[in-house]
Amino acid sequence: MKITLLIICLTFAFSIGASAQSQKSVQSEIRPDGKSKAENYAEIQFDTLRCNFGTFPESEPIRKYSFKFTNVGTAPLIINQAFASCGCTVPSFTKEPVKPGESGTIDVTYNGSGLIPGRFSKTITIRSNAKNRIVRLVIEGEMTED
Repeated sequence: MKITLLIICLTFAFSIGASAQSQKSVQSEIRPDGKSKAENYAEIQFDTLRCNFGTFPESEPIRKYSFKFTNVGTAPLIINQAFASCGCTVPSFTKEPVKPGESGTIDVTYNGSGLIPGRFSKTITIRSNAKNRIVRLVIEGEMTED
């Protein structure tokens, strides 16, 4: 009898503890300004995700392109990282947060010096605090022999 009463008491205590934790997590999703976390986010939207340099000669191997983006979310957008799939492609971006409604650019430089002529396709991966955390940009083209 004593063991049964002890088991009932322990079950009751654990259920109250679990209930308190689940209520706490629901309350933490509401911010002091009355907005939920889902209402306050950054979102990055690019004008284009692909750039085709076309055909160009080996004697002019450097190509540059600026991918324009806009923060269409409701919170500041912070780009954490931009990296390319190859060392011949170098992306650069501003480190300052982009406010909602404002625009920015990811500048990409392709340098085909010393590379074998032919078709290429390089991927630039962008990581940010946006709702769409990872975005991939592509540059492509064909470098011909002189």
